[in-house]
Amino acid sequence: MSGSRPGALSRLVAGRTQIDFIGWRRRAFITTAAVLLVAIASLLARGLNLGIDFEGGVVWEVPSGQMTVEDARGVLDANGLDGSSAKVQTLSGGGEDRIRVQVADQTDQIRIDVRQALADAAAVPVDEVSVESVSASWGRSITEKAIRALVVFFVILTVFIAWRFEWKMAVAALAAIAHDVLVTVGVYSLIGFEVSPATVVAFLTILGYSLYDTIVVFDKVRETDERFSGSRVPYADGVNVALNQVLFRSVNTTVTTLVPVVSLLVVGSQIMGAIALRDFAVALTIGLMAGT
Repeated sequence: MSGSRPGALSRLVAGRTQIDFIGWRRRAFITTAAVLLVAIASLLARGLNLGIDFEGGVVWEVPSGQMTVEDARGVLDANGLDGSSAKVQTLSGGGEDRIRVQVADQTDQIRIDVRQALADAAAVPVDEVSVESVSASWGRSITEKAIRALVVFFVILTVFIAWRFEWKMAVAALAAIAHDVLVTVGVYSLIGFEVSPATVVAFLTILGYSLYDTIVVFDKVRETDERFSGSRVPYADGVNVALNQVLFRSVNTTVTTLVPVVSLLVVGSQIMGAIALRDFAVALTIGLMAGT
């Protein structure tokens, strides 16, 4: 009907929503500040559950069979290790549950003895118990390289946005990226998810998505500002117009990205038992939702 008013979804798709983003900015700032304070407080109080690749140490993985987590801790105690302070968890997926045991770096003899003891406790052949060792110096090395890469990325990003748009937008882009990563890291700290190299890759991927969405918004804001430059339309109204026009694009990009990411999370980790896929997908899901 010619007189009917288009629905909310139709207006969203057409970029004709009239949400007052600028009018809500103070509430958004307060909410964001509260979330960031919780994330920072958790990082200071709890820290991050760093994986073996960052802390160094030894990891054994054994089919659980009839062995429990407490049994695994008992094996460590029997071999002169502190079972209560070890990271012991049950991994599900791939049609078989496994118990993962992580402690600080040990001598070759202790690694062999614990491997045999775990095999005996689980009643499985010793070759079904995997053992992995990573030195703490290697973990520090990859951490330092990741930090250097991040600093270089931020410097290049700031210079580019300041040149392409203006320096205030460069500051805003850095704030948006820092927000997305900090919220994701804060969730990892609160819940206690383990940070692995796959998690770091996901964090860097989040930077890319956050930057893409920010540039799209800034480009539309600049285009709208140029269109209204000869009129007396307030700058805030032009920003609202620009944000409403790209709203559906931002939501659609996130939804279409989350579909394969959630598939990785469900199929890769729960069905196939791929831990690296799980770490990557969890961090990416949290980051995308926080950024959007």
